Amino acid sequence: MTGVFRRFWVMDSQQPEQGILERLEQAEQLKIQGQHWDALVLLEQILLEDPDNISALEEIADNELSLGRFRRAEAAAKRAIALDDQSYTGHYIIGFLHSRSSDWSTAIVSLRRANALKPNNSEILRCLGWALFCGGKRTQGLVTLERALNLDSNSALTLCDLGALYVQLQHFSKAKTLFLRALDLDPRNERARECLCTVERLMKLAVPRR
Repeated sequence: MTGVFRRFWVMDSQQPEQGILERLEQAEQLKIQGQHWDALVLLEQILLEDPDNISALEEIADNELSLGRFRRAEAAAKRAIALDDQSYTGHYIIGFLHSRSSDWSTAIVSLRRANALKPNNSEILRCLGWALFCGGKRTQGLVTLERALNLDSNSALTLCDLGALYVQLQHFSKAKTLFLRALDLDPRNERARECLCTVERLMKLAVPRR
């Protein structure tokens, strides 16, 4: 093989992989912009060319999750884990889905696995904290959610989740502070607004009558 021919052969052999990487990046941008259907079109094209592409499967699971198509999200996440048990995204999505159905013990196992693979990820910790608290491990859950908030203090989701836990613990003033912070960050956040109204009503009821 001559040097010139070999150079062009190597370049040509790299083109499919480069094309896949470019499309994965494009799909990621589409997902960030909320264009989940367009992202799925690209990702499914990649799978046609490379059925065992773990990154594409993880992204498909994430987009399907955002679209509320939970069975498809679960199928893609399980496929990613089957190909690579180190897929923290796959374990996170499985854990999240089990949390939705209040299967706390299974959710905790998957989310702990995701956290072990990807430590200090605020979103994984947020979901793990919620699952731990709801699964009866209240102190662990609270500490984990506080840690998630320390990692991302501008997450309205974490602020609302943590506030909801403090409501259950009847720490109403702390909960109110968290819901107000969430509304400062996202004035249109209906969950934060509804939770704030609830905690203010509970605070009034908690005031001892004279």
